Amino acid sequence: MHLLVTLLLGACLASAPALALEAVPVAPGVYAFLGDTGEPSVDNGANTGNSGFIVGSGGVIVVDTGASYRHGQAMLAAIARVTAEPVQLVVVTHGVQEFVFGNAAFAERGVPLLAHAKTAELMRSRCGHCLENLRKLLGEERMHGTRVVLPERTVDGNTRLRVAGRTLELLHYGWAATPGDLAVFDRDSGVLFAGALVGVQRIPELRDGKIDGWVEALDRLERVGARIVVPGHGRPAGPSAIGDMRAYLLALEAQARAPYDSGASLMEAVDSADLPAYRDWAMYPAMHRKNVQQRYLELEVRELERQ
Repeated sequence: MHLLVTLLLGACLASAPALALEAVPVAPGVYAFLGDTGEPSVDNGANTGNSGFIVGSGGVIVVDTGASYRHGQAMLAAIARVTAEPVQLVVVTHGVQEFVFGNAAFAERGVPLLAHAKTAELMRSRCGHCLENLRKLLGEERMHGTRVVLPERTVDGNTRLRVAGRTLELLHYGWAATPGDLAVFDRDSGVLFAGALVGVQRIPELRDGKIDGWVEALDRLERVGARIVVPGHGRPAGPSAIGDMRAYLLALEAQARAPYDSGASLMEAVDSADLPAYRDWAMYPAMHRKNVQQRYLELEVRELERQ
């Protein structure tokens, strides 16, 4: 009986269509894998975040690993179609499911994984639960082999690395979109992998974020001098994408604070939440009102703590 189950499972996995990813060139030696900008679904396979890689003279540096072991394998296959150089390092920019669950595919090849220490803590505390949810959404077949693999190398702040013949700047400006946000800047190409800090034409999720810290991080990110920004979500863009994200966060702050300061209730604040300038951004219907609700509640908590 056990043999029959094993054979059937093997047949199902063998018949599953291969996941193919396209490496999109964004600069000489720098490539991105672009995910869907909607919510995770069966149709998009939870491929809703961007990742990428940088080819150096001595190897490859990968930035984020996708939503599953299968996704990580597809990344490795796509990288191999571009270069024969081995992957020397994976940098995980933040601890959200569509960016971390391909880790196992790289770890089984002995590739070291690096993240901010706060990202490793966040992954340890909740990635098991996120994995359960993805399995329920996508099914065992698509999530076969996926497991939580924590980064074994961590940094605590801004760090400059020399790896695979490239010099990378890992930028951490405090708690912004998540506690351990890293942006990866390749100064030679001028490409900035912004992780959770920047989305292009997509409403961000405030769940793990602190607006004040996020706005400050974006202010500092603008001064880095990037020529191309690969966002966590959306298509690569110019450095103006950083300011566009800051503008949304400031508009969100105003939309939550005005009703709070005037004594309006939480429900009144949420019901009146609308920013016409951002209605065409992906995730606007699902996320903007939720962001206003969260920020309003944060303002209430802050006021209680002052009393």
